[in-house]
Amino acid sequence: MKTVRKSSKAFEETGCLIIRDPRVNQADNDEVLNMMEKFFDSRGKKFYNKEQIDDIFPQYQYQVGATPEFVEKARNHCGLVEKMTGDDKPMTECPPPLDAKWRYFWQIGERPQYESLLHPPQHTPADFPEWADVMNKWGNLLLDCCVTVAKMLALGLEFEEDTFTEKMKLAAHLLAPTGSDLAKYDKGTIFAGFHYDLNFLTIHGKSRFPGLFVWLKNGTKIPVVVPDGCLLLQAGKQLEILTGGFIKAGFHEVIYSEKTKLAVEKAKAEGRILWRISSTLFSQIRGDVTLEPLGRLATEEAKKDYPAILTQEQVMNELKAINLASK
Repeated sequence: MKTVRKSSKAFEETGCLIIRDPRVNQADNDEVLNMMEKFFDSRGKKFYNKEQIDDIFPQYQYQVGATPEFVEKARNHCGLVEKMTGDDKPMTECPPPLDAKWRYFWQIGERPQYESLLHPPQHTPADFPEWADVMNKWGNLLLDCCVTVAKMLALGLEFEEDTFTEKMKLAAHLLAPTGSDLAKYDKGTIFAGFHYDLNFLTIHGKSRFPGLFVWLKNGTKIPVVVPDGCLLLQAGKQLEILTGGFIKAGFHEVIYSEKTKLAVEKAKAEGRILWRISSTLFSQIRGDVTLEPLGRLATEEAKKDYPAILTQEQVMNELKAINLASK
């Protein structure tokens, strides 16, 4: 129970948690990073040359396949940013610009037997025969980790163990590696503007390049350093709603920092591909679940601040706000 309490306390105070899961090793992460570096490097070159790319699907709100650079845009949080001072202010300008990052969405886990806005048909890049095996292996490892942490979190909050995991079954979980072109851009570039994640729990393996910054609940900005073999989890908006704001969705941004530049110079000397990959998975709550504060956290104030909403509606509202879905 000590570990359970520590996990819920970490989310309460910081919005994030670093864990070591014996089921996951660095070699699994490296396999995904290697493949995604090649994919984004290949598609980036085609994109810059204005060639046809068969992996981009705006008709599905980019919820499958690739999202190219300068499509997604963080929500406007300028009111919050104005209250920040000194080193705790984000680098993201106000209003936020379009993100310079790429992303790929690959569905993970058991799915309902129908297609919907949150369950589009899966897409495999034609020139990567190993794609499904690599993505499914890593994605399922990360999803299993999210399920374990969700159980720990429920117990730490004095809920039944399956409070969250029952709501995760058949949800639109997405393995969502991002790619940032460190050869094309330079220090100061905003790859992912100051934002929170719309989902339940976000989880990443360690990236090969620094640049991720997170904000603690008290407003302090810190650079993320993930130890080798560990995983980073961050609270998303769906978790914030279910806990009535007791746990807040963690704000973060990804930038081309001075430390990123130093890592790029080292990678150049080693002849490596200069793309920053984040091996991310977004775990979600099922689309037909009503999001609302639960149990002892469902105070009158919490219910007023977080009115009940279907998960599918919440997701679509967020996708419209970040420029991925038509308004």
